[in-house]
Amino acid sequence: GFGTMNGPDGKPFKTRAGGVLKLRDLIDMVETRARERLVESGMAQGYGEIEVADIAHKVGVAALKFADLSNPRTSDYIFDLDRFMAFEGKTGPYLLYASVRVKSVLAKALAAGAGEPGDIALEAPEEIGLALSLLAFGDAVRLAYEKRMPHFLCEHAFTLAQSFSKFYAACRIVDEADAARRASRLALAEATGAQLDVVLGLLGIKIPARM
Repeated sequence: GFGTMNGPDGKPFKTRAGGVLKLRDLIDMVETRARERLVESGMAQGYGEIEVADIAHKVGVAALKFADLSNPRTSDYIFDLDRFMAFEGKTGPYLLYASVRVKSVLAKALAAGAGEPGDIALEAPEEIGLALSLLAFGDAVRLAYEKRMPHFLCEHAFTLAQSFSKFYAACRIVDEADAARRASRLALAEATGAQLDVVLGLLGIKIPARM
């Protein structure tokens, strides 16, 4: 069986008129909210109208898909647009931002002539934590497939994004003076970006080029 998407009252979500909300209307709603969030946060600054519209669409659809797929398919959940659209926490927009940030780090490394990713040598606790998160990918895919429950992939993507955030905050990457350590950290970042892309792709979530 499948759970239902419910309103704040715990009953199946309906429009103010009491009807069933159509998917097209729901997508329009999240796109509008995504555009508002992008403007409020300053993420849309300097972007053209076409690019802002594209990012808003991808962020909005990611919010919807992740909110739906991150719950066990047999469970009901509350429709909370503000929570779904947040750029922090276990949400689709947070994962898109994490993916774009990894790509930004790699682009900065290339522009700065920081060298290529190299052999991984784990030293800092945050490096080890990120590596362990990367290694959990196979189990997440297996569980999602065997149990027909994609929320295992959502959980893995969120854990990986969190691990990268801790790694990014604690470890120098592009400006690391030691060449071998820098190459190792670039390799960890590259692996994280690639794996996030794969997981989000499996969930049917498209990633904007930048945010």
